[in-house]
Amino acid sequence: MGALTTQLLNVFKLRIGVVIAFTALTGLALTPGPHVPAWKIALIGLAVLLSAAAAGAFNQYIERDLDLKMARTQRRPFVTGAMAHGPAWLWLIGAMVAGSTLAAAWAINVVAALYVFLGAFFYAVVYTVWLKRRTWLNIVVGGLAGSFAVLAGAATVAPQLDPLPLSLAFVLFLWTPPHFWSLAIAYHDDYTAAGVPMLPVVIGKAAAARVILGNTVLLVAASLLPVWFGAGPVYLAGALIGGAYFLAKSIRLAIEPSRANAMVNFHASLLQLTLLLTAAIVDAAWWR
Repeated sequence: MGALTTQLLNVFKLRIGVVIAFTALTGLALTPGPHVPAWKIALIGLAVLLSAAAAGAFNQYIERDLDLKMARTQRRPFVTGAMAHGPAWLWLIGAMVAGSTLAAAWAINVVAALYVFLGAFFYAVVYTVWLKRRTWLNIVVGGLAGSFAVLAGAATVAPQLDPLPLSLAFVLFLWTPPHFWSLAIAYHDDYTAAGVPMLPVVIGKAAAARVILGNTVLLVAASLLPVWFGAGPVYLAGALIGGAYFLAKSIRLAIEPSRANAMVNFHASLLQLTLLLTAAIVDAAWWR
């Protein structure tokens, strides 16, 4: 049972799904409007989690051939045969996306449901199928998946977009490229072997590290936008502390684009996002 649970966690990329669901709850917390019952908060979080998990499973289902060529992913269940690679998975994935979307439409509203669907669609179809094997812009456009999660949470409060959660969605859009490109520098040889045109493969690790630094500068600046639209001092503190740490590690990576520094920067991006989202929720709960 323990081994099966581990394999399922891997196939559905549930750690990523939990982060995406957390961004949805952050978008909900930041959005001004009427009180949202606890069951609706739980439902939108679960709907985003299920749709993200379905997209993660679809990503592994489609990319079994790529995963086989990369040391980082050779132990994934579809590659090893621990999980059978067959059409039943596509039915399950489709049912999960349809179920989460319909549940959101029925219990919340059509706008929130649309964002739930678009988050899964952009990761599974736009990123995985259309862009990943074709262009270095894959993760830039695919990063919209996290932005749609924020908007799904916000639409649970009010279908009309408020500038505050919209600005946070923009921050999520800018966060994804430097986060993933740092990982792509660390696993440059893997992506080269698989023929995936991630930015470090296309322009080299040193140039990619400089692009990451520029993107991080833009990200940190954008992370202050929610303050302009009403976020309070708790959010500001989280944005400044997390942003300063991520920026410092990005500078270090640009100076020395080694694998070790790339992994440090990758983890710094996770810390920055965690601080940002946690501060946003605390700010909304106790300051406003």
